[in-house]
Amino acid sequence: MTAVRQRRDYRGSGSLEAWVWQIVVNEARRLAREPQPEALDAASEPTGNGHFEDPFDLRVWIAALPARQREALFLRYYADLEYRAIADVLGIEVGTVSATLSAAHQTLRKRLEEVRR
Repeated sequence: MTAVRQRRDYRGSGSLEAWVWQIVVNEARRLAREPQPEALDAASEPTGNGHFEDPFDLRVWIAALPARQREALFLRYYADLEYRAIADVLGIEVGTVSATLSAAHQTLRKRLEEVRR
């Protein structure tokens, strides 16, 4: 809805897709600053699709990452954006996108290795 309301703000520089995803990221950041109701005990409650939570707590691991790493992971693997578009959305350099994703992967890989022991 925000993208529709702000459609006149799009200047045509950069991709339209990156502009829309930037709105999505900004809205998510805004919502993250608001107080949230207490979370349910995810270990005992099924998810919306009837499955129980991942035994590796991947969602918890991702939530524990720094904001930029979480956002970069989301934009790369959920939104399927290329590094240039991610850089545009986050306002960082392409090389920083690569380093950010690498750091996130390294942290998640380390957590997985700890669980496997």
